Amino acid sequence: MDRTDPDRWDTPGYHSRGARLAGTLFTAVWLIYLVAPVVDLFTGHYSALYRWGGLAIVLVFSAIYVVLVPKWPFRPRYALPGLAVMAGLAVTACVIYGGSGASTLWIFMSSSCGLLVPNRRWAARAVLASAVCYVIFCLTGHVDETDFLVNLLPTVLVGLGMIGLRRQFQLTAELARAREEVAQLAASEERLRLARDMHDLTGQSLSMITLKSELAARLLGRLPESTDRDRARDEVEQVAAVSRQTLRDIREAISGYRRPTLAVEVITARTALASAGIAARDDTDLTLLSGTFDPDAEAALAWCLREAVTNVVRHSGAKNCYISLARRAGAVSLTVRDDGRGHVLPAGTDQDQDRARTRAGTGLHGLSERLSAVGGALELRPDLNPGFCLIATAPAAPLAPVTQAPAAGLAAQA
Repeated sequence: MDRTDPDRWDTPGYHSRGARLAGTLFTAVWLIYLVAPVVDLFTGHYSALYRWGGLAIVLVFSAIYVVLVPKWPFRPRYALPGLAVMAGLAVTACVIYGGSGASTLWIFMSSSCGLLVPNRRWAARAVLASAVCYVIFCLTGHVDETDFLVNLLPTVLVGLGMIGLRRQFQLTAELARAREEVAQLAASEERLRLARDMHDLTGQSLSMITLKSELAARLLGRLPESTDRDRARDEVEQVAAVSRQTLRDIREAISGYRRPTLAVEVITARTALASAGIAARDDTDLTLLSGTFDPDAEAALAWCLREAVTNVVRHSGAKNCYISLARRAGAVSLTVRDDGRGHVLPAGTDQDQDRARTRAGTGLHGLSERLSAVGGALELRPDLNPGFCLIATAPAAPLAPVTQAPAAGLAAQA
């Protein structure tokens, strides 16, 4: 799933067609400040090439501004190239046309830098650079002192305000993701509570019913033979069979409720990594995709996540652990990477190293078996120079049940 998908409710920005249209109109309305320099082009005594060249610069600058600014969360790869083009157009306009009209472009340039540059420090530097360019071109263009001072304050403050606005959008999105994680954890906790209550309330009672039914069947077998005795014994045996089957079904249901999920395991992983002094760089999709595909496949991936994080904490000596989940082509892939020392055997005798190999092999072999059971695969490889990477892949849909051959079915019926 693309984390910059505009339909994702936890992505900062506008999320409906009406909201995006309103955002575009709100962005475009501020371009009215560029009407004055355009009117000056066509009312002054300038050549046609001079006029249409200035108009082209303003139109291209405005088009890029309207395209980039309202959609800043959804097109991040176009942000920096777009800013570079806008800066080039602003410099060109100031060099060729000068005056207060061309210098006004730096207000919009500062606003765009504050919103489009992702790093806050670099955004503040870009806003400051825009203000410096504004001052330089106002001085070289002999802009009136009043116009210079009137536009200087917006050039600085609007850019800084857009940095704060971007941060507010990001915090709102992070809060929404945190609420989603809390909801997932609450649902998992409720499932565990139901499993415990189901086991406590019904398990013991059904076991007692089964034992009492078996005892009653044996006692009936000691009575003199009669049709009523045989019928009563059959009924009691059926009660025992139903009780055993119900107890079996409840245990299977409880095991399903207790199946590990990615939403729970990622929270546990964060705690374990933090206690070991390792920064957890996990993907939001770990929580959002949890519960949206085959439960058996998710359980296998959750076990892989638990084992991989345990190995990172115990053996890697890493500073960062990167956890991500991707869904594509009918499969779900879990990736756990670290920037530690890689797969290194501990110092010691050959016997100690053999024991280390055995422990690691047993854990990885168990993960491979779990993934194979659901049709998945496990990949291990060096990463991040040196580091280590575990990639567990499982199908998003459950495996189709194996149908029995007709001959086998007939034989079973016979």
